[in-house]
Amino acid sequence: MTPLDRRSLLRQLARAAALGAAGAVASGCGDGGSQASPPASPKASPHASTSSAARTTGGNSSAPAAYPEPPPLPAGLPFQLTSGPAGRPQVALTFHGQGSPQLAESLLGQLESAGAHGTVLAVGSWLDEQPQMAHRVLTRGHELGNHTMHHGDISTMSAEQTYAEITQCADRLRRLTGSIGRWFRPSRAKDCTALVGDQARRAGYAHCLGYDLDSLDFTDPGPAAVTRTVLTAVRPGSVVSLHFGHPGTVAAMPAILDGLRTRGLRAVTMSELVT
Repeated sequence: MTPLDRRSLLRQLARAAALGAAGAVASGCGDGGSQASPPASPKASPHASTSSAARTTGGNSSAPAAYPEPPPLPAGLPFQLTSGPAGRPQVALTFHGQGSPQLAESLLGQLESAGAHGTVLAVGSWLDEQPQMAHRVLTRGHELGNHTMHHGDISTMSAEQTYAEITQCADRLRRLTGSIGRWFRPSRAKDCTALVGDQARRAGYAHCLGYDLDSLDFTDPGPAAVTRTVLTAVRPGSVVSLHFGHPGTVAAMPAILDGLRTRGLRAVTMSELVT
């Protein structure tokens, strides 16, 4: 081979090597010039908070945050609670936890701006859809409890159906917060029947949380009607039933909080109300 032929061969080999390297970069260097795309980042668990880094402790990304413990309850409280002591200027605003997270955020923000706290009884299916709300509720001094998994008519269910509704929601609460919550409220009912009470105790709840003042906000009567219903009947120790997911409730909340203040009443969590 002459020197000219050798130089020509070397140039051809160099050109082939360069083309091969470029193809490897473009294709990810796979068999036959094709390769599956790099694995996608793992999807977040549907039960993980959108702020999981803030929720976790001890470097364990799957562990729920250590939220502040509510005050211990006094001995001798009845299983069924519908109000608190009448001798202190406090009331408990309790919320059915379901619906738009934006509306829930607005309500919670209004409470916090007024120095008030609420108790949220969460529906388990809502926690599946909006797991970040559990963290949102607890980190700002509010309270979180169990309002069944699917919010069906629990008073018509069998014992095992009732137990499943309670424990499935409790499982979501435990997974997200490390606790099943202190309060259980039956769905579509003001109080626990004997059967529902038995299953709530079986699931680990020492108290069934009712209410003595129904705002009727779920009927969407308008903000003025919701405000009037609450402020006309409220008294020291009242437990007020309200709902996330209704714009009228959001619109009524500033007037409700102002009205409570002018009456010398402070909105606190259920645990604060009874301790």
